[in-house]
Amino acid sequence: MRLNRTAIAVASLLVAGIAAAAIGPYARARFGVRQTVCAQSLYLRVAPNDGAWSGTLVYGETFTSESRSGDYVYGFAYGQLNRKGWVQDGWFCN
Repeated sequence: MRLNRTAIAVASLLVAGIAAAAIGPYARARFGVRQTVCAQSLYLRVAPNDGAWSGTLVYGETFTSESRSGDYVYGFAYGQLNRKGWVQDGWFCN
């Protein structure tokens, strides 16, 4: 009986850890590193903040950051966009 409680406790901790990793905080941009987008969608803009929309990166696509302006980073958006622009920082996978 004790083994079953221990196994349940370990399984519960593993499930909680996996859930926390899935919904945990996203990473900020690292310059010169191609990072994966963890947001469901992330707008690419022609200027930081409220610049005109240039396209949308989706979960799993990648972005390489080059510079920062406030809460936005400038870089290259790979995938269906394949162009440079600004995205809001903090939406990259760890």
